[in-house]
Amino acid sequence: MISDGAKAETGAEFRPATRRQEFLAFIVLAILIWPIIAVGVVGGYGFLIWMLQLVFGPPGPPR
Repeated sequence: MISDGAKAETGAEFRPATRRQEFLAFIVLAILIWPIIAVGVVGGYGFLIWMLQLVFGPPGPPR
């Protein structure tokens, strides 16, 4: 068991997140991170389709 003196020295004290910290984390995720991930996923999928069409040809019935 860790004594109170050791907690203060190591900084192992647990503090729950405040409402403001949770709100700021939500804003960062909702406005910055998730849109970047969404653009990356859609762009990556489009690039994959483009490369597959370069290799295998466009979709459609054979000539």
